[in-house]
Amino acid sequence: MTDDISDIQPEHHHPGNGDMGEKPVIGGTAEEVEGGVVPIDLGPATRGVAALLDGVTDALLPARTPCAEYPVAALLDHLMDLTVAFRHAARKTEWIPRGSGGGAESTPPGAPRASAGRLDPRWRDLLPRRLDELAAAWRDPAAWTGTAEAGGVTLPAEAMGIVALDEVLIHGWDLARATGQPYEPDRGSVEAVFGMLEETASEEGVAGMFGPAVTVPDDAPLWDRALGLTGRDPSWTP
Repeated sequence: MTDDISDIQPEHHHPGNGDMGEKPVIGGTAEEVEGGVVPIDLGPATRGVAALLDGVTDALLPARTPCAEYPVAALLDHLMDLTVAFRHAARKTEWIPRGSGGGAESTPPGAPRASAGRLDPRWRDLLPRRLDELAAAWRDPAAWTGTAEAGGVTLPAEAMGIVALDEVLIHGWDLARATGQPYEPDRGSVEAVFGMLEETASEEGVAGMFGPAVTVPDDAPLWDRALGLTGRDPSWTP
């Protein structure tokens, strides 16, 4: 995870898009498991993002994304970090930054939080694994209890889990739009993220979290309205 949760949460000041066509279903619902209840399964969402990776050719790495300062390679770098960050948040463990005695999973202090130049060349192997590990970490009921820390910010663990889901869903959509692939989260995941966004987003934006919300018609699909709340334009195209 990065040192600032604003680098983990959706880049809400970046625009986005919402026309999805036929796409993989991604999402989850609350389920009772041994040891307690997991409010929502991140697995379908992480699998949805993993399903996009084969469609990201080397030629697409410099392509524009809905995140204005992130080309595709930088967006992938961001996903590489956030999957590790929120995995540690679920497990209530510390993430040691790269350059401070940590390994390849961490971020160099003072470096840009995401950039094409620091994308690990092994991302095609590492990112699917990290997505799976993220989902597995949040399948533990203990992950949703107490508090969780990410980027120096402590939140109720249940709120942090929804932030993690939001990151996966929104950036998955960013990646799909940038690379011309179909994508659509399922209703359960969208409802969970929309509820969080509706409480925190605003027309003025929220410093370090969300840019100004993009106006989307009230009768638009819920997913388009969620995108608008993150500062993304549902009509964005590369």
